[in-house]
Amino acid sequence: MSTDAADAFRARTERCRNRLREVGAEALVCFPGRNLQYLTGFAKDPGERHLFLFVPADGDPVLLVPALYEAQVRTETWVEDVRVWGDGDDPLAATRAAIEDLELSDGGRLLVDDRMWARFTQDLRAACPGAEFGLASEALGPLRRRKDARELDALRRAGAVADRALERVRERGAAVVGDTERDLARRIERLLTEAGGESLAFDVIVGSGPNGAMPHHAHGDREIGPGDPVVLDFGARVDGYPSDQTRTVVFEGDPPAAFERVHEAVREAQAAAVAAVEPGVTAAAVDRAAREVIEAAGYGDEFVHRTGHGVGLDVHEEPYIVADNDRTLEPGMVFSVEPGVYLPGEFGVRIEDLVAVTEDGAERLNHTDRGWHP
Repeated sequence: MSTDAADAFRARTERCRNRLREVGAEALVCFPGRNLQYLTGFAKDPGERHLFLFVPADGDPVLLVPALYEAQVRTETWVEDVRVWGDGDDPLAATRAAIEDLELSDGGRLLVDDRMWARFTQDLRAACPGAEFGLASEALGPLRRRKDARELDALRRAGAVADRALERVRERGAAVVGDTERDLARRIERLLTEAGGESLAFDVIVGSGPNGAMPHHAHGDREIGPGDPVVLDFGARVDGYPSDQTRTVVFEGDPPAAFERVHEAVREAQAAAVAAVEPGVTAAAVDRAAREVIEAAGYGDEFVHRTGHGVGLDVHEEPYIVADNDRTLEPGMVFSVEPGVYLPGEFGVRIEDLVAVTEDGAERLNHTDRGWHP
């Protein structure tokens, strides 16, 4: 790991320690997932072996890892205290030993990863029978909501990848007609890779015609026809951080009679919501800005989801841009703005960009045409 990266992860961990002291917790325990990645840079999916990061409120963090990950962990993280257990060892004994060395076994509050598998949580409870358990989000939630400069840079680059892929899709124009949704989704996956994406942020959504009226329809074997509105929702990861962009396009022919009015209402709603973003405004106010435009156009009942969701290492995280969220926006927060209207059996329209809250407003992280023409 480079010195700059190590310094960034150390700084995050120090902020985490400060939060632990603020909330009266003795330590935080992560297992493979986004929180571990956020604090150390080590990205791994959960598995059956015991792998924990212990972050005490006072003292240096400790990584407990299976032997087969030792070299990787030492290379890809900044953590110096790495404890190793082998497949012939008892992982519960190794866990207890680490906890005892950190003097965590006699009680206090432990915050465990929100998504930690039950078997590992149970093992921690057995090793710390006197502890009170809480969730890691109590400490990490406020930190992860506000992105640092390194995170914002990755999110901007991921947004640029999605922009380049979308531009290539639009260039195909009428040639898209006759493709199935699945054909187009596979093409988008290739374009995201060619544009510099490291992996998909989520399964590509291609919803054509009536399928577009299902907000989370992925893609199927329906053939895209002339005049079909096509909802395109996709993104890629760069340095672990995702993009998430949606456009609704008619590649050839005349769309349904109501389509242009619906599309214009959604486009205006999205612009109004982005314009409402600035520090001190609530998430609910941004949602309301979008919803009022769509309600005025007569489609309020067809806007069936929140206006947006936070984006970071997770594609869906805080802050959520929803009607009952009174959380105040702060510089460094990043979230989607994606109003939509869905007419069952006919078509759907959604337009989405990621925005970052700045010191005095908002920065869009996507810059492609929001119109419906290819």
